[in-house]
Amino acid sequence: MNTNNRNIDDQEIDLAQISKKISSLFESINFGIYKSIRFLIKNIVVIGALFFIGLGLGFYIDKNTNVYDNEIIVQPNFGTTDYLYSKIELLASKIKNQDTLFLKSIGITKPSEIKSIKIKPVVDVYKFITGNDKDRNEQNFELLKLMAEDGDMKKIVEENTTSKNYAYHKISFVTNALSKRENIIEPLLKYLNNSKYFNQIKMVYIQNEKNKILKNNEIIAQIDLFLNGLNQDGSDKKSDKLVYYNENTQLNDVIQTKNGLIAENGRLLLDMVTINNIINENSYSMNKKDTKYINGKLKLILPVLFVFLYLFAHFFISFYKKQTLKYNQMS
Repeated sequence: MNTNNRNIDDQEIDLAQISKKISSLFESINFGIYKSIRFLIKNIVVIGALFFIGLGLGFYIDKNTNVYDNEIIVQPNFGTTDYLYSKIELLASKIKNQDTLFLKSIGITKPSEIKSIKIKPVVDVYKFITGNDKDRNEQNFELLKLMAEDGDMKKIVEENTTSKNYAYHKISFVTNALSKRENIIEPLLKYLNNSKYFNQIKMVYIQNEKNKILKNNEIIAQIDLFLNGLNQDGSDKKSDKLVYYNENTQLNDVIQTKNGLIAENGRLLLDMVTINNIINENSYSMNKKDTKYINGKLKLILPVLFVFLYLFAHFFISFYKKQTLKYNQMS
């Protein structure tokens, strides 16, 4: 009985101590809130001044600091992807080193406005597999399957070796002022297309395309003469002969050959539109306001930052003084 009574008394003492600790904790919290409110009331003028200074400074910086994104979608022809990337990398290094003489020499009138430039592929696996060259399409598909067996497909399609084989690539450059096409984009395209070697290849390639179209047209004309001859011969013969011609597999092959040549001419004519330049421009966009990271947000960041730094400095000094006092008492 005495043992049971002692255990009950101990439990009551423990509960009483826990209750005292909880009460003490709430009192500490309440006192901390009171001290914080008192501190804010006491320093409301300083805190308010810092807030409005940060707000005004943020508005001023946001208004006078402009960052614009610009993009050009290009298509490298005649196997010039590596050439394109090397030219952009050279240009990026010149911009980074602020080589205004070089930038002006290629026709960029206001080089100080360009802050950076980069290039990356426009990932299009479907077009990579389903292009115009059937043999190469099958090779690309088999290559992707083989590479996907040893890794993540997403990483593979964005990997540098694979991505350079995509048809289109995006050149992005950042400016600190509104720019015009004739001041940057046109000199940039002229700079990219200034290659004696690839311009010679371009001329040969264009001539080959034209010759191929002419030859295809000659073959199509011969096929038309042949088919017209069959129609004339068939009109003088009996209907059973017409059935013979319709069932003739060689005649079907001739018609399929003609359709294939017509389709090939259509592709060649489309290619002629895009091969006038070594690096062909497809589209562009300019002067898009950059709002990434802290751009345009300083009017929100600076007031909070100034107030936070003031509060942090105050509590740090207060903490340091208290700890110094304890240290001096202990020593």
